[in-house]
Amino acid sequence: MEIWHNPRCSKSRAAKSALDEAGVAYTERRYLDDPPSAEELDAVLVGIGAEPWEVARLNEPVAKELGLKDLEHDRARWIALMAAHPVLIQRPIVVTGDGHAVVARDAESVRRALDSE
Repeated sequence: MEIWHNPRCSKSRAAKSALDEAGVAYTERRYLDDPPSAEELDAVLVGIGAEPWEVARLNEPVAKELGLKDLEHDRARWIALMAAHPVLIQRPIVVTGDGHAVVARDAESVRRALDSE
């Protein structure tokens, strides 16, 4: 199991704490320091069952600079932009060993990840 974590984010810290409390083994990936490649991000999006624009942080200053709200929904282009600017990736994301993934912004999402592990 892996968590794409931003320690400055309260929801990310809460998800990490929930994993700690559950006693599961996981790898912490500080995705802002170690950004995913476009291929990794694509695989995680498949695991979530979402399109990139569904998990993009559209209120980030860089999103506004790039005009993401008005950008055509071209999956490859969005993935490339999110890989180049990882701050655009919603957090935290928990990826299970079988490739299933969730945006773990609440306790229920963390439970779903744990249940699928």
